[in-house]
Formats: sequence, C-alpha cells, structure tokens
Amino acid sequence: MDLRSELLKSIWYGFTALDLEKSGKVSKSQLKVLSHNLCTVLSIPHDPVALEEHFRDDDDGPVSSQGYMPYLNKYILDKVEEGCFVKEQVDELCWTLTAKKNYKPAKDNNNVLPGKDAFHLWSLFNFLSEDKYPLVMVPDEVEYLLKKICMAMSVELNCVELEDFISQDAVQQNGFTVWSFLEMMNTGKITRGMGQEITSMAIEEVYREIVADVLKEGYLWKKSQLRRNWKERWFTLRPITLDYYTSEDRKERQGSIALDGNCCVEVLPDRDGKRCMFCLKTLSKTYEMSASDTKQRQEWTAAIQTAIRLHSEGKTSLHKDLKLKRREQREQREKRRLAKEEEQQRFQALQEEKEHKLAELELLKEAQRQAQALLEQDEMRRRQHHEEMQQALEVQLREAKESRATMQAEMVLKEEEAERQRKRIKELEEMQTSLEEALQQEIKARQDEEVFRYAQTGLLSEEEDKMKALMALQEEQEEYILKTQREKQELRQEMENKSRALEEAQRQLEEVRANRYRVDQDVVAAQRKLRQASTNVKHWNVQMNRLMRPIGPGEKRPSGGGSFSSFQIPSQRDPGLRLRQRSEEQDEESKENMDNNSSSAGSGCEGERVERRLSQASNGDMDIP
Repeated sequence: MDLRSELLKSIWYGFTALDLEKSGKVSKSQLKVLSHNLCTVLSIPHDPVALEEHFRDDDDGPVSSQGYMPYLNKYILDKVEEGCFVKEQVDELCWTLTAKKNYKPAKDNNNVLPGKDAFHLWSLFNFLSEDKYPLVMVPDEVEYLLKKICMAMSVELNCVELEDFISQDAVQQNGFTVWSFLEMMNTGKITRGMGQEITSMAIEEVYREIVADVLKEGYLWKKSQLRRNWKERWFTLRPITLDYYTSEDRKERQGSIALDGNCCVEVLPDRDGKRCMFCLKTLSKTYEMSASDTKQRQEWTAAIQTAIRLHSEGKTSLHKDLKLKRREQREQREKRRLAKEEEQQRFQALQEEKEHKLAELELLKEAQRQAQALLEQDEMRRRQHHEEMQQALEVQLREAKESRATMQAEMVLKEEEAERQRKRIKELEEMQTSLEEALQQEIKARQDEEVFRYAQTGLLSEEEDKMKALMALQEEQEEYILKTQREKQELRQEMENKSRALEEAQRQLEEVRANRYRVDQDVVAAQRKLRQASTNVKHWNVQMNRLMRPIGPGEKRPSGGGSFSSFQIPSQRDPGLRLRQRSEEQDEESKENMDNNSSSAGSGCEGERVERRLSQASNGDMDIP
C-alpha cells in the first residue's frame, strides 16, 4: 500500500464527514476549507483559486467524491513529498472531522475509550482495512489486531465474545466498519475489564508498532563515540533508522543511525562492567550497546537484523509486508475453500450418476438375459447360413481362379502390344530430334538473312498497310497452330489410352487401320503443299537477290535459285508417324512466319513473300517435292 492510498483512506473519512445529508456530495465552501487544511498539514502551497477554476463549468451546487478526486490528485496529492510532513497530523485532521459526526459513544458507559485511544484504533483500522470503499476490515484482520492488543496487555483474547460479534448479519455480509469496531471495543468485553491506563498503553504500543513502523523500542546503554563513557538512552528502531533519545517521551533526540544492507549486528563479550553487549557496525562507525538481560539483547539483535533485511529487500514497512502476506493467505484459503466446495459438488454429482448407472446396469443385465436366449437361436440360424455361404464362396473362388488365369494370359498379350507401341514412340522421338536439328539449321540461315534485311529499313513506311494484313494473317496462323497443337495433343492422348486400355486392343487396332488410310491421304496433300512452298521459296529468293544488287545500264537480270534451299523430309511408311511429322512441319512453318514478321517488318519483298506463302498455306496449295 503506497503513501497515496494511505492518505486517500483518511481523506475519504473527512469528505464523508462533510456530507451531512448523506447524498454523496459536499458544498464547494466546505471543500475549500478541507483543501486548505490538507495543504497545511501536508506542507504544500495552497492555491485558493484552483478549486474554483477546476469546477468553473459546473453549477453552484455541491460536488461528488468522483468530481473532487481529479482536483485532489492534481493539486494536492501529486505535490506531496514523502518525509516533508507528519502523517499523524493528516490522520488527526480527518479523525477530528469524522469523529464529530460518527463517533458518539454512550456517556454512561464506564468502559468508553479516551479520544486518543479511539484515534489510534481508527488509524489502525485504516491501515489494516481492505483497499476498497466504503472501508471495511475482514474478521481475520480484526482478530489479528485484537490479539496484538491483548498480547500487549499480557492477556488472552476472549474469542467467544469476538465470535458472537462476528456472527451478526451485518458483519458477516459486509465486514467490520470502523464504527462497529469502536463500538465493540467500548463494550469492554474484549479487554475483559482491564484498567483504562493499561488498555491505553497497549493500544499506543500496537499503534506505534503497526502504523508508526516501530519494530522495537526501549532503554539501552550506549557507549559514547568521543568520551567513551556509557549513557542510558531510549532507542526507537524503524526499518530505515535507529533513533535514540534522552528519555522515553522522545522529545529530545540525541542521534540517529541509518540502516542499510552494509550494516551488521554482532554479539560482544562482557567487559567494562557491562553485560549483554552487542554492537551495530556501519560503513563509517561501530556502535556498542548493552541490554538489561540476554533476552533483551536477543530481541534487539533480531529486530535490527529484520530492519536490515527489509531495507535490503526494498521494503519500508514490516507490517505492510505482513498484511500483504495475510491477504494472499486469505485469498489462497478462499480459493481452496471454493475448490473444495466444487470438488464436493462434483463428488455428489458423480455419486448420483453412479447410482443412476447402477440402476441402469440392473436393467441392462435383465435385458441381457432376455437377449441371450434370442442370441442362441440367432446363432443356430447364422451357422446354417454361414455354411451355405461358405459353399457358394468356394464355387465362386474356383471360378475366380479360372478367370484370373485367363486375364493373366490376356495381360501378357497386352504387355507385348504396349512394348511395340513404346518402340514406335521412341522412333518418333528420334525423328523429332532430327527435325529439330534441321529447324535449327534453317533458323541459322534466317539469321544470316537478317543481315541483308537491315539495309532495307527505308521501306518500313511503305509496308505499314501490308503489316496490318500480316498481323491479321498471323492471328489466323496462331489459331491454326493452336488447332494443330490440340490435334497433336489428342493424338498423344489417344496413344496413351491405347497403352493403358489393353483390354480394348483389338478394337483400337481396327481404328488405327482406319486412321492410317485417312492419314495417308493427308500426307499426300501435305507433300503437295510442301512442293508448292519450295517452289515459291526459290522464286522469292531470286527476287531478293535482284533487289540486293542494283541493275546497271545494259545488264540483264540474273536468274538462279535462292541462297538456300529448303530441306526435304524423307517419306515415312508408317501413317501414324506421317501424321506426327505433318503436324510438326506445320508448327515449324508457323514459327518461320512469326520470325519473319518480327525480324523483317521493313522488308517489302520479304513481306510479300511471307504473305503469299501464308495465303498458299491457308488455301492448301503447298506441295512437297
């Protein structure tokens, strides 16, 4: 719990004390007075105009706690510096405001606590209360606080009276409020009629231990650093300092020893007429002290070591740490309790389910006995049926073996046919390789021809109209190529289907014979078209040579063939091979036409030649020599 949370608990009581009508709102004039007093006890400058400016947009009505919190955080709590004020003064201010309204003990009761003791108990309640509003304290923390007070009075806690008070409905539902706690203390049943002075001393001792963070205090003999003489001093041990005073009223402080992780405590042997000695070592000094007896020395050394440990762990308060641990233990106990209840509910559900299943099991056993007789009858009928089925299966097995032998013989024949088909495919692949080599040679010749075409770039402008026609022809040629490729793919698919469908070999053989006749006719037509194309190529080569060399006066036009001649494809006897060769030749012619269109766009004569060859190819007039 940080300093801001501690201050907010006390300020909450002061704010609620100003809410006389219990409406949750306080007037601005009262908030001004409260803010001014808080700034005074917290030792921070007070800005009287800040509250008006903060609520300038609001009406003149009262302000709720939610509306006051932003102002309190911004203009007061954010400016608070730890160590620059006395927290007890803040608590006294808030106690004075809330006690006038809420603390009204019966005047005829002789066990009524004095105002100072009530204030100390109120401060202890705030320290041990839960961090939620309205502030309440759980019964475990109340019992812990009462045990500390009774231990200081050297009496045992009256647990019966405490349990009777806890058993009240309001306490069980919401926990202890500070006013119900003070009412219980004023009854005197908890303190068992102890004297008022003893009760006040015990409450003050517990207050200083828990709220003021006093780990231990009492008289010790201390050896002076200068004169080396022994003096009795009142020592007060806190987690960060060990202060010593002239007397127990703590009005005149003689010194303070800062504690940190470098300090240590050692027990010393008796000497100089002093017994039960020990020393506190710091980085700069060593302080020698003497206790009244061995028990006091042990308590002081243990308390100082606890303070050093808290400082090393970065903790400023022992009881804050203990409070957090007790809260964690309560949460763990609550979790274990809920888990136990859940386990019991689960066990009860399992028990009920078990009983239900046992009843179902009895019913199932009865049904099983009835079904057993039916199963025996069904078993007899099933055995008879099984024997009949076994005999029928034996007959079917013999028939299956005979069919398997027949199918194996057929498979051997089909595998032989497949092997012949694979050999044909291999021959076709070899022929395709030779055709590709011839195509590469022609491509090289075309590349040589491009050197001459570069000289004819001046004719590009004249051939733009012809190029448009060429583009249209190229699209038609691409469609023709795609059609040819689809036919080629269909042929390949047909060949693969022949190799897979061995059971239809005889029927496919008849189809191949029929296709062979049609392919022979196609090959004859293709050869005629190739011969016509070769004649046209020679003619255009002659025309190109005439264009390459200008004709002088009196000279005759030379006649002759082109610079290259088209290759001839050997005739094939196999109709399937001829059909594959025809599709590949058509692919090669399409590629040639596309290459000519891209490389000789500016050649007029070559454009006419390509256009004429494409038109002849489309009309089907090209022959093979």
